[in-house]
Amino acid sequence: MILRLAWRNIWRHPRRSGLTIAAIAFAAFLLVFMITLQLGSYDMMIENNLSVLTGHFQVQRQGYLDKPKMRSTIAEAQSLAETLRKINGILDIAVRANGFALVASEQRTYGTQIIGVETAHETQLSTIPKRIQSGQFLSSDNAQEVIIGEALARNLKVKVGDELTFLGSGYDGSIAAAVLPIVGIFNSGLSEIDRGLIEMPLTTFQEIFSMGESAHILVGMVKNFNDLETVLANLTGFKNLSGLTTDLVVLDWNALVPGLRQMIEADKINGWFMYGCLILIVTFSILNTFLMAVLERTREFGVMLALGTKPLFIGKLVILESCLLTLVGLAIGLLFGTAITLYYYVYGFSYPGMAELGAEFGLSDTITPQLSILAFTLGPTAILVFTLIASLYPALRIRLLKPVDAMKSV
Repeated sequence: MILRLAWRNIWRHPRRSGLTIAAIAFAAFLLVFMITLQLGSYDMMIENNLSVLTGHFQVQRQGYLDKPKMRSTIAEAQSLAETLRKINGILDIAVRANGFALVASEQRTYGTQIIGVETAHETQLSTIPKRIQSGQFLSSDNAQEVIIGEALARNLKVKVGDELTFLGSGYDGSIAAAVLPIVGIFNSGLSEIDRGLIEMPLTTFQEIFSMGESAHILVGMVKNFNDLETVLANLTGFKNLSGLTTDLVVLDWNALVPGLRQMIEADKINGWFMYGCLILIVTFSILNTFLMAVLERTREFGVMLALGTKPLFIGKLVILESCLLTLVGLAIGLLFGTAITLYYYVYGFSYPGMAELGAEFGLSDTITPQLSILAFTLGPTAILVFTLIASLYPALRIRLLKPVDAMKSV
């Protein structure tokens, strides 16, 4: 009976109830869509940043991240990488060797970072091979050639076909020197990389810097980013069997790029603050509706109290009315929010100028909303909780009513 009474009372003022339901539905729709889109944008940010050079995880000697010394190497790195590629969930692993050298063209000299890469595996892990603006990517692991960042090429005043002279220090302390031609110029989309990075084939790097079969890091990508923690657990547990000695560590992207996580967390706080403000606005709007309904029905409640109805029953009735009103609005908002989210999940969400920005910097030109239970339920659940709390105040006012005084109310 109480459910039938609550449902009937909601529609005693259909216009007011309709407006309240519309406000709740709009807030729920907005929260569902914006939260899924925000979480999806984080996935895009992570993927765009990690796919340039960093990878999802790296295997390196302990302490190398803080102090990247030339002698902090992994022995027989390519053999180890071949073994680790067999672990379930790993897309690919590439071996890299890092060094620094003075690089001279006919007109200028700069100090730059040199990376030796496995050409066959690098295309699976990095977007740089796909971002060659002129020329081509490295042809093989033992080719005597390099590719160079666009900004660095501009500073050195070189183009494809020109030669660069390298002068650095080798693994054994010897002088590392070579003259290699430029076969490609890339634009990674990150200015610090384009301004100070040169890539050369891994075998060529090992010969020039006297490293033998050693390298500095193994860079890996997983097939499904959501399975990263599981893959890392398997990789860590695989240490002894695979040959990973105790002085080697497995670092995920949080350790490799801590600033990215901090930026995401800061943006989340800003987003939650905005969503909280929206929920509070809706809550006070609904509180006003519920309070007006109670004030208008004061005489009715007085008659019910005079006939013996307990204040607790009337309070339950008011709370149930607010609950039903909220649930109807949330259902409508969740329905439309889910529909628009699924649409953009299939076709991608883009705002004006995003396609041009993505084409210029090699980034994704659309955002794919994240489909998760948390994203769909967080906003509506918060609205439901706050509106139920707001409905407690009108319900508690009923306990203060006196039947005679209430029946005299106009």
